[in-house]
Amino acid sequence: MAVPDFQSFFLPLLIFCSDGKAHSAKEAHAAMAKHFKLSEDDLKEMLPSGKQTTFKNRVAWAKVYLAKALLLESPKRGIFRITQRGHDLLKSNNDDLRVKQLKQFPEFVDFHTSGSKQDKGDVNAGDEERTVTPEEIFESAYQELRRSLASELLTHISSNSPEFFEHLVVKLLVKMGYGGSIKDAGQAIGRSGDEGIDGIIKEDKLGLDVIYIQAKRWQGPVGRPEVQKFVGALHGQRAKKGVFITTGAFTKDAEQYVSTIDPKVVLIDGNRLVDLMIDYNLGVSTVDTYEIKKIDSDFFLEE
Repeated sequence: MAVPDFQSFFLPLLIFCSDGKAHSAKEAHAAMAKHFKLSEDDLKEMLPSGKQTTFKNRVAWAKVYLAKALLLESPKRGIFRITQRGHDLLKSNNDDLRVKQLKQFPEFVDFHTSGSKQDKGDVNAGDEERTVTPEEIFESAYQELRRSLASELLTHISSNSPEFFEHLVVKLLVKMGYGGSIKDAGQAIGRSGDEGIDGIIKEDKLGLDVIYIQAKRWQGPVGRPEVQKFVGALHGQRAKKGVFITTGAFTKDAEQYVSTIDPKVVLIDGNRLVDLMIDYNLGVSTVDTYEIKKIDSDFFLEE
């Protein structure tokens, strides 16, 4: 089964702690994985950022919510156990436990509504059945903004000239660390008779090797014949490396072809192109920056 929403961990996590013993996060992870019969693939599923698994993130937030309701306590760093309130709750309710039930505790309401402009007597009803953690909400919003920006980038690229696109890809490769400066690193050829090569860029600052570029500002898919022409041009230059960049996509036949040939050719389609532009800040600017912080536990350790 897929990883349950984080509220689904409330009750089994509290029951797991009902033995009154102090437990670690590692123990809780093992118990929750067994309880929900999660597969290795389920446990390896990552958040969009790729920095944490969905499973561990949801278990962690379930523990936070239970602690804010004073159902769990942490006697020392990295360890938690059930409180008397937690025992009492299990005696009166062993069927269901979600945010709605946690709102009976004023300490949880204070936590859940802190920073909200709404009156604390009117807690967000929609939050009661929220199935994702704060990190998931933040990352989902970020990915949505990024997808929108990527789409806008492709539109702007398509509205400019082919010559602009050729220079753009050289600038991108320089941004990625190839060759140093624009002046020293590469040149866009962009002239008739270039035999399918639109640019040349030094692989390193010393120019020990060069990378040949083909830039196609196409809307449709680029097939194997076009890629073969580029490879032929590379052979004509005795080149060992090439990058074929398009605003469109590559056919599977084209992708399969470059995986079996020498010289080495890297295909970059429109989606990957704009992702690289965003990652390396080409054609985009930062509007705002949000930092997600956590407690530095080492700071609070006394000598």
